[in-house]
Amino acid sequence: MFNASLVNPPGGDPGVYLELKYRRRALLFDLGEINVLPPRNLLKIELVCVSHTHMDHFIGFDHLVRVCLGRNRRIALFGPPGFLAQVEGRLQAYNWNLVKEYTNDFEIVATEIDPGGWMRTRRYSCRRAFLSTGEEARQVFTGTLATDRYFSLHGAFLDHRIPCLAFRLEEKQRINIRKDALQELGLPTGPWLNELKDCLIDGRPPDFPVRIRWREGEGVWRERQVPLGELAAGIVRITPGQKIAYVTDTVYNAANIRTILAMARGVDILFIEGSFLHEDAEQASRKYHLTARQAGLLAGAAGAKRLVLFHFSPKYRGREGELLAEADAAFRQATSGVGLPLEPPDSPRGGAV
Repeated sequence: MFNASLVNPPGGDPGVYLELKYRRRALLFDLGEINVLPPRNLLKIELVCVSHTHMDHFIGFDHLVRVCLGRNRRIALFGPPGFLAQVEGRLQAYNWNLVKEYTNDFEIVATEIDPGGWMRTRRYSCRRAFLSTGEEARQVFTGTLATDRYFSLHGAFLDHRIPCLAFRLEEKQRINIRKDALQELGLPTGPWLNELKDCLIDGRPPDFPVRIRWREGEGVWRERQVPLGELAAGIVRITPGQKIAYVTDTVYNAANIRTILAMARGVDILFIEGSFLHEDAEQASRKYHLTARQAGLLAGAAGAKRLVLFHFSPKYRGREGELLAEADAAFRQATSGVGLPLEPPDSPRGGAV
């Protein structure tokens, strides 16, 4: 159901764009440079997860706000400790003296997650000049950030010398349409298939009538109603939902390894940083980043089906293939049970493995 891809090349600012297929909805992991995304893609974004607010992970905030201004949009943002003050600081860096005249409103709902176990949420409305009302919702943070009818979103803290969030997205189930069966029954494709999927997700009874409408020729519309149970038995195949994890900016130590393995366990795609070659493991440790080999070992040990490496250090410009090859070799070793990562001693920084 999700199309997930890096926003920029692996040597560019970190970020993953996740589009909910056929729904005109999208999510974003991290807010680095996002100018490469066309406005039509940015306007699908409903939820943004910011791992931490180093510039290369947050500089795109202003561009996203600019694209959404003047439109009826609502975007939820999640970020680490200090996030609310940083969002407010960015918003109040501009003059908003004309926005009261806007016909449409744009609302930002920002949530700050604290390692102590709390989430704090504030709302900022364009037509109120993005000033906080002072009202704040608080709830216990148990690892889940958001849920809706299609997916659940989870977060966990990693150590980047500051708290840095890793994310896991879980599609609740995947409803596949058998196109061969569709043709055999003489049924068309079209928006009604999304409505069919929603009926199944919502638990409608088998006798619930599904309206099928399609056009034949110039302006001639046809319509049928078929019981949900008949369609489900004939053209639907339900499989486990897709799982995607995002890990960036973290040092290789025992606590981080445990968290990464838990967040990435059995995912279909693991987006994970591999900033340095393993020959530069000491430098990676000093900068609180992973090497490509460490990333590959973690992905394999977690049972990830696919590894996507990103966030390469600029020092390897022109040598990106070496980073990818190192991660892939380690991933294959760990997947086959060879060379599993050993936890380094607990310390402020990890060791080379």
